[in-house]
Amino acid sequence: MRMRPTLSWTPTEDLPPGTTDLEPVTEVLSAGGVLILSGAGLSTESGIPDYRGEDGSLNRHTPMTYQDFTADPRARRRYWARSHLGWRTFGRARPNAGHRAVAAFGRHGLLTGVITQNVDGLHQAAGSDGVVELHGSLDRVVCLSCGTSSPRRDLARRLEEANPGFEPVAAGINPDGDADLTDAQVGDFRVVPCSVCDGILKPDVVFFGEAVPPRRVEHCRELVREAASLLVLGSSLTVMSGLRFVRQAAQEAKPVLIVNRDPTRGDRHARTRVALPLGSALTTVTERLGIPVDGRPTAPGES
Repeated sequence: MRMRPTLSWTPTEDLPPGTTDLEPVTEVLSAGGVLILSGAGLSTESGIPDYRGEDGSLNRHTPMTYQDFTADPRARRRYWARSHLGWRTFGRARPNAGHRAVAAFGRHGLLTGVITQNVDGLHQAAGSDGVVELHGSLDRVVCLSCGTSSPRRDLARRLEEANPGFEPVAAGINPDGDADLTDAQVGDFRVVPCSVCDGILKPDVVFFGEAVPPRRVEHCRELVREAASLLVLGSSLTVMSGLRFVRQAAQEAKPVLIVNRDPTRGDRHARTRVALPLGSALTTVTERLGIPVDGRPTAPGES
C-alpha cells in the first residue's frame, strides 16, 4: 500500500508562545547577513491561500502527489483541468507589502539570499534577485520524457485551443495553483502532450511525494552556512524540505527568527516567533530601519 506524504502537523509539545514584539527581527536585519526562508503565508495577502491554519486549503483539498500524476492518466486530466483554471488566478496575483519589504531588505544589502517554498514567482515580481525556488515555479513546464522546459504561457495557449469554452466556476484556488473542481466540471478536458516528443508534461514544481533535487538542497544548505541568521516568513515548517534548514541554522548556533501567525514545527529552534500579519509586520520593520519600499508591484513574469 502506497502511503501519502504527511500534509498536516499538530503541535504535540510545549512550544514557546508567539509574541508581537518586532524588535528582535529589526535587530537581526539591521546587522545584515540574513537569509530569508518564505512560505505560503507570505502570499496570502496577494490572494493566494495557505495550505495550513484555520482557513488553510488542506481542510478541503489534498494536493496532487507525484505518484498519482505519473501513474494515472485520469489524475493528470483532473490536475491539468484544475491547474489550467487556477493559473489564471496566479497570473493576476500581485506582490504584497511583505514581498516588497523583502525586496527592499535585499536592495539595502541586508540579505545573503532568499529561499522560497512558494511557486508563485511573487518575490521576483517584487524585485528580489537570486531567489532560490525550493519547490520550483508554476510558470515553467517540463516534459517527463525528453526534459524540454517551456513557458507556462505557451501551454496555457495550447490548452485554451484544445478546450474551447472551458469556463467552469471553481469553489476555490489552492497554493499549488490547483482550482477546486468537481469531476463533472472537469468533464472530458483534453490534455496536450509535449510539442517536441509527445511525452507527458508536468509543471516544473515539486509535487507532494517528490524529492527536491539534491543539488538545489545543497545550494540552500550552503546559503545557510554563509548566513549570519535565518528569518522564516509565513511557513509552518511542517514538511522537512524547509524545516531541515531551520535545524541546520540552529545546529550552527545561528539565530532563527520566525514571523508566522500560527505555531510552527520549527518554533523550538527559534529565538522568537512573531505572531503578526506579515505585510504590516515587515512594513513596520522597514520603517524602523529607515528603508524606503521602492518600486511598483508587477505581475509574475512582467518586465
